[in-house]
Amino acid sequence: MKFLKKFLKWIIILLVLIVAILYITDTDYLLKAVRTIYLKGHTTAYLEDYKEFDNEEVANGTPQPWPNHAAYNSVKETEALQKINTDLGTIAYVIIKNDSIWFENYYGGFDENSKTNSFSMAKSYVSGLMQKAIEQGHIKSLDQPVGDFFPEFSDGKAAKMTVGDLSSMSSGTNWDEAYYSPLSITTRAYFDDDLAKVILGLKMEDEPGQKFKYASGDTQLLAMVIEKATGKKMYDYLSESFWKPLGSENSTLWQVDSEAHDLVKAYCCIASNAKDFARYGKLFKDHGRWNGKQILDSAFVAKSIKPRFSDGPEYGYGWWLIQDYHGRDFFMMRGHLGQYVIVQPDDNVIIVRLGHRSLKVDYDGPPFTDDIYAYIDEAYAMMDQD
Repeated sequence: MKFLKKFLKWIIILLVLIVAILYITDTDYLLKAVRTIYLKGHTTAYLEDYKEFDNEEVANGTPQPWPNHAAYNSVKETEALQKINTDLGTIAYVIIKNDSIWFENYYGGFDENSKTNSFSMAKSYVSGLMQKAIEQGHIKSLDQPVGDFFPEFSDGKAAKMTVGDLSSMSSGTNWDEAYYSPLSITTRAYFDDDLAKVILGLKMEDEPGQKFKYASGDTQLLAMVIEKATGKKMYDYLSESFWKPLGSENSTLWQVDSEAHDLVKAYCCIASNAKDFARYGKLFKDHGRWNGKQILDSAFVAKSIKPRFSDGPEYGYGWWLIQDYHGRDFFMMRGHLGQYVIVQPDDNVIIVRLGHRSLKVDYDGPPFTDDIYAYIDEAYAMMDQD
C-alpha cells in the first residue's frame, strides 16, 4: 500500500511538472490537443471535432432547396466509386447537374443535413468576403498593403505584402503547413486560444507576391484584415454576404479560438453539409450571380479561377484549379481529409465529396491526389449512363 501511495504521488508530481513546463514554454495548447483529439483516438482534426470547440452561428435566411433533376438517383454508383467511398470513408457524395440534384448518397450514419468540418474549403469563402469588403469600400483593392491594418507587417519585406498576396497564398511568411506535428504552427493555430497572437508573430521568409506557398496563416491573417476593415465578425459577414443570399437550407457554425477572443479559425472549420457547401460553387460557376442578382463582382470571380502564377501549383484567389483534365478545366474548394466541391462550368456540373480520409497530400509535390480525379471520373461515368 505504501508503494502504491508513493507511486501515485510521483505520478501526480510528474503530471504537474509536465503541465508547468508546457505553460512555461508556451506550448500549453497541447493540453487541448490531447483532450480533444489524441485521447479520442485521432492523430489529426476530424469531421465532427467542431463539437469539442467554441463555435459561433452563421445564420441562414429563407431556404432555397435544390430541385431534383428529372433523372434524380436513376443511376447507381460505379464499382470503382463504391470502392473508393468505402476505402476512404466517404460520408456524402453529390452530383449537381444543370443546377439540380442529379445524384446524392450519404454513408456511415450521416445524412443530407449532417454538419461536418469544411476544413480548408473555408478559404474560398474568406477570399470572397475579401472581395465583398473591396466592393463595399472597406478595403481599397487587392493591392492594399496588409501593414495598413496591422503595423506588425509594415517593415522590410512585410511592407510589400498585400491582401491579394494573402488570398493567393503568396505572403512570403515562414508558415509551416504541417498537420501531424504537435509542435508545428498549424497545430498551434488549431488549438491555441489566442489565434491573433500566433498570426501576428509570423516572420518573413521570402519576398511577398512572387510565388505560391500553401499557408493557412495567409487566410487567417486575411480574415483579421477583413474584420478590422469592416468592423464585423467573420461569421456575421459570411451570413449576410453569402449564407443568407444563397438560400442555404441550414444555419452553420464557424469555430472560434475561444469565447474570450472570438476570432474565427478562418482557414478552416465551417461545419455544414454537402448541398449547402455546393451553393458557393454554383455562385462562382454563374460568374457571381444568384437568381439573377449579382452577388459578387464577375471580374473578381474570373480572376479567382485562373492561376496567379504560371510556374506554381494551379491556384487562383482562394480556389484550386484542375486544368485540361480530359479536355476540361475544373475549379474546386478543397479541405483536409478530402472535403471537395468540384465545379465544371461548361458542363454545368458540381461534384461534392465529404469524408473521413483522402489520399496523402504533399504540398511540395503534385498538387492533386488521385482520389480527386477518381471522384471526377466516376461522376462522369455515371452521367454517361443517363
